[in-house]
Amino acid sequence: MEERLQKIIARAGLASRRRAEEMIASGLVTVNGQTITELGTKADAAQDHIKVAGKLIRPEAKHVYIALNKPPEVVATMSDPEGRRSLRDFLYGISERVFPVGRLEYHAHGLVLLTNDGDLANRILKARHLPQVYNLKLKTLLTFAEIESLSRATGARISRLRGKDAPWYEVTLSEARSDALRNRLFQTGHPVEKMKRVGIANIELGGLGPGHHRELSPGEIVGLKQALDGRHPAGPRPKSKPKRRSRKPTAGR
Repeated sequence: MEERLQKIIARAGLASRRRAEEMIASGLVTVNGQTITELGTKADAAQDHIKVAGKLIRPEAKHVYIALNKPPEVVATMSDPEGRRSLRDFLYGISERVFPVGRLEYHAHGLVLLTNDGDLANRILKARHLPQVYNLKLKTLLTFAEIESLSRATGARISRLRGKDAPWYEVTLSEARSDALRNRLFQTGHPVEKMKRVGIANIELGGLGPGHHRELSPGEIVGLKQALDGRHPAGPRPKSKPKRRSRKPTAGR
């Protein structure tokens, strides 16, 4: 059955659909030896010989879903031309080729999702109203009026974290972007000292240590898909225990 090339590439786990479109436009995709640059081109994954950047597509790849606690000062990509640490440095024990869904700022830390399921990644990237939860440490306390003003300006839901001596806040974003909120806080005299993402939809960081990763449980995957369908907007804490697949990074690796 013929399908659009970007969909075939995404389902094979080589890139998100958006990235696949960029690769096609850049001339990195061939079908039966012919370079394809037109985005509307279709092919049959079962019959055609499709290569992406010289790599033969294998549509039968097993889907993998990973939650990683990105440490600060790590780029949220699989490699970095400047030689900085990337997510690849922490994926010990993962043999499948995966890619991050979305981004997290270089100095921020916390939850990053990685997968080779291009269709799901594309849905997440295009989703609206998919909540993301951050813990922010500010240099100074916010007044109630400032919290209300920031909420109106950015669409974020902001509340003070109890039991914290320093000014820590829990922030829930949907359509708003964390960098826009950070800039707004800086402009109002409340610079962000630390930023940690602790949740995406129903997926929670929990006690996962910095630099460690785990596989999502079947229940978490179902809940995430329900959130994308609008049937499970935030989701409770998963009842099933996630399957752990975590190793502590070792020196010299």
